[in-house]
Amino acid sequence: MRRLIVTADDFGASPEVNDAVEQAHRGGILTAASLMVAGDAAADAVERARRLSTLGVGLHVVLVEGRPVLPPERLPALVDAAGMFRTDMARAGLTIFAAPAARRQLRAEIEAQFAAFAATGLPLDHVNAHKHFHLHPTIAGTILAVGRQYGMKAVRAPVEPAAPLHAIDGTRTGPRIETAWAKLVRRRMRRAGMVVPDQVFGLAWSGAMTAGRVRSLLDRLPDGLSELYTHPATAPWPGGAPGYDYPGELAALTDALAQAAIARNSIALGRFADFT
Repeated sequence: MRRLIVTADDFGASPEVNDAVEQAHRGGILTAASLMVAGDAAADAVERARRLSTLGVGLHVVLVEGRPVLPPERLPALVDAAGMFRTDMARAGLTIFAAPAARRQLRAEIEAQFAAFAATGLPLDHVNAHKHFHLHPTIAGTILAVGRQYGMKAVRAPVEPAAPLHAIDGTRTGPRIETAWAKLVRRRMRRAGMVVPDQVFGLAWSGAMTAGRVRSLLDRLPDGLSELYTHPATAPWPGGAPGYDYPGELAALTDALAQAAIARNSIALGRFADFT
């Protein structure tokens, strides 16, 4: 009854992230990784993924705080003066909602990212978005429309249940509005035939998914399909999130007690493809 996917986001962002993904998959509980196709170390990530045949690699669609695949001059509504995606998600989301030109540019960039992933030759295990920007209904709809053309079968909707987190250390989940949007995305994607986890863990403890928290979650994992997403790296890296304990998250994924907890609780561990 309890099935679990353990994912690393930002695969391809840096060599430190890529090293951690490989270590956590070979010697730990990591089963999947989400690839930034325009990341600084994307080519290295793809090379590693080709060696890791049991790692489920998906597309991490980047539309904020990152570099586009298309030339910036083709995306004037989405990028700043330096040619990078904007960092103000609220403003970017409003622009996408209100401006037809921005929506056309959005679709072109999403198509380019799916095409870049397809060019790697890797099977598309899943799709999600950086900073969960696919909670924006226009972005969700565009990813769905384009993704179907590229064989997308599984999507993350970040619905994080409060009870397990609160029982572990009193942590409370995010604002209700975010949960409401996530549930809408989950419903929409499931109606379109996508596999979407019943619950996702990693929002409240983003950047602080310690070994103790992972072990405690595994002992309280709800029934159904769960995803635990993480941000491991062997060291902090240029462009990384300030304050994130990247090595601590790697240690959590390679913790022998976490592996024992999966066995003890009879949790089926796999990639998205194993549950589609």
